[in-house]
Amino acid sequence: MLSDELSPAQSPGNKSESRMFNGVEKDCPSPTEKLARKESLKLQKQNYRQEKKRAARELCSALKDPSVVIMSNWLKIRGSLKSWTKLWCALKPGVLLIYKTPKADQWVGTILLSACKLIERPSKKDGFCFKVYHPLDKSIWAFKGPKGENVGSITQPLPSNYLIFRAASESDGRCWMDALELALSCSSLYKLTAKGGKEGDIITSSESSHILHLLQLNDSVLLGNHHMEHDGFSDKSEREAHDDWDTAANENGGRLTEESDMDQSDELSPGPQATAYVEQSTEEMAEAGEASLVETVSEENKGLIWTLLKQLRPGMDLSKVVLPTFILEPRSFLDKLSDYYYHADLLSQATLEETGYGRIKQVLRWYLSGFYKKPKGLKKPYNPILGETFRCCWLHPQTDSCTFYIAEQVSHHPPISAFYICNRKDGFSINGSILAKSKFYGNSLSAILDGKARLLFLGRDEEYVITMPYAHCKGILYGTMTLELGGKVTIECEKTKCFTELEFKLKPFLGGSCSVNQISGKICVGEELLATIDGHWDNEVFINEKRSGQQETLWNPSSDIRSSRLKRQVVQIDQQGEFESERLWQHVTSAIMDRDQLRATQEKFVLEEAQRGEAKERGEKPWSSQLFHQDPVTSEWTYRHMDTRPWDPERCLVQFEKDGVVQTHEKNQRQHNGLSYSHSWASQQKVSQTKVKDIALIEASITSIQKTQQDIQRIMSDLEYVFVLLVKRNMFPKFKQSCLS
Repeated sequence: MLSDELSPAQSPGNKSESRMFNGVEKDCPSPTEKLARKESLKLQKQNYRQEKKRAARELCSALKDPSVVIMSNWLKIRGSLKSWTKLWCALKPGVLLIYKTPKADQWVGTILLSACKLIERPSKKDGFCFKVYHPLDKSIWAFKGPKGENVGSITQPLPSNYLIFRAASESDGRCWMDALELALSCSSLYKLTAKGGKEGDIITSSESSHILHLLQLNDSVLLGNHHMEHDGFSDKSEREAHDDWDTAANENGGRLTEESDMDQSDELSPGPQATAYVEQSTEEMAEAGEASLVETVSEENKGLIWTLLKQLRPGMDLSKVVLPTFILEPRSFLDKLSDYYYHADLLSQATLEETGYGRIKQVLRWYLSGFYKKPKGLKKPYNPILGETFRCCWLHPQTDSCTFYIAEQVSHHPPISAFYICNRKDGFSINGSILAKSKFYGNSLSAILDGKARLLFLGRDEEYVITMPYAHCKGILYGTMTLELGGKVTIECEKTKCFTELEFKLKPFLGGSCSVNQISGKICVGEELLATIDGHWDNEVFINEKRSGQQETLWNPSSDIRSSRLKRQVVQIDQQGEFESERLWQHVTSAIMDRDQLRATQEKFVLEEAQRGEAKERGEKPWSSQLFHQDPVTSEWTYRHMDTRPWDPERCLVQFEKDGVVQTHEKNQRQHNGLSYSHSWASQQKVSQTKVKDIALIEASITSIQKTQQDIQRIMSDLEYVFVLLVKRNMFPKFKQSCLS
């Protein structure tokens, strides 16, 4: 009877269910059809979520199971700058994992093979090359590592939309291609490794959640980074997934550097946009001893020297004198100042010393490590141009960190060079400035480095103030032209009362070869003398402990030490700014290397004239430094972006540099114009982790309550709709009677 009453043909309210659409009368679906459609959509969404979680569970199991490896071995991978790096590659169903070592503890990156193509690549070199690439030039990298890593280990920059591999032999290369073809075509292999749980079980582990993010983010890449049309996020898990999506889009994707290639246009991998560094290929370094400090001047150059000397008088400042190019070392003074940081790992070790005496002794060892690297003969670096900058870095394999060096010429008259060195992860930074002065004394001249470097141990809040020796050149008019270091220098820490004094001794008039490059000094704590120092600054230096009476080697730049020192990373010249040292002086350097003194002089004159023209245009307007600012009280120059906070391993991910700005990529941060600003900086509040967890629990509870309220409101709305419909059709009494019966 009830069904007859609900029949559309007999219902008196049938016309009320018709509406006008674009001038055409159409029937609306009945409440029963709406309810059925809604239930069907709800079931589809539930199946959709379960399918995503099932795929995440299967892939997570494949990544975590050490037995599920199709193939693994060493392969050479070509970086964005066409240099090759040997990395450990592990091929699993659907993914290719790249590590620094076979131990799989230093993850570099993960390639998602689901959208990749494979092709053999011809090569002139030995071995066998093949290429994995995205056909639409999209990123092939996963946003997180197999253990949830946000940032990969530091390597050379790698392209974002392809990788070129080199196997040792053709047979190995063919084997890799067959394995990759299998992984590309049989992406369902990882289903065999899914363990435990019924289909549709909800995954709550952290490993599975980051795999779920990986799958979601890869979908966005395949769709050209356009988000899928959402359905209103009908449940909590959908809303959380969307929030995680937005958060992960700002987190690091395992790449430290900007990625580019010579023959393809690449897009940057997600994460901090950092400068692309490459290992320095060549450098000049003389041997220890007197022979490397002697310069033999040709007859042609002697004439140039005499012409120059006619313009000078004893005691004259040489900063405004144009020197001949044959005595120039083909690099800038800003570059030369970086010689002190090839052994920056000694400072990393110093931060771990328990006593103040142990730390200053290690600081002294590092200080001595900066002098043995010198050019052959008597050479002077270029005088930097105002506004000239130089940057480089050194990778620390033992601590998986990086020491960054930033320098800028902040004044031309007088010539002042400011510099900043930082390795927050290892706990030290250095800030300083040097005023270079030159004095002519007739048959000799001295280059005085007037200034201080302030070494700060971040975790201990200890500052070491360091001074520099002067360089002395003699034998200009007669005798052999020789370069030496002289003067007294100090290293002092006010907090620990540790004090070191060193004296660089000039060779006496009647001294032999053993008296060249001599050094002596002492280490004191307060008024107590703890040790004395003696030796040669370019060779072996000994320390004599006063308490124990023992003598040991403090520093010795042996061949093993030289070969094992940190490798300097530099910016390729085509990626440098127009005022960066190597690019600025490239034509002068090229002429000097070609031994074309005339062309070198002409190119140097062009730079000097350009600088004079800029100074004339600037007029009385003061010049402003981009990277450093001057203290109006002490007149010392300080790095504008200096960060002296100790490294927090729970928050800090990686330190990087972009456009001369050294930054730290942290968890839960947003990026704006290439700079990172964390929520704690924006609010300037220090909230403990316990409070953060409490707040998160409260927010989750509020969200759950709000969701329950929304569900109740939807149910009440549906019931109200049914009630109104029954009343409108005069069916409520019969419906009530039917329910009672």
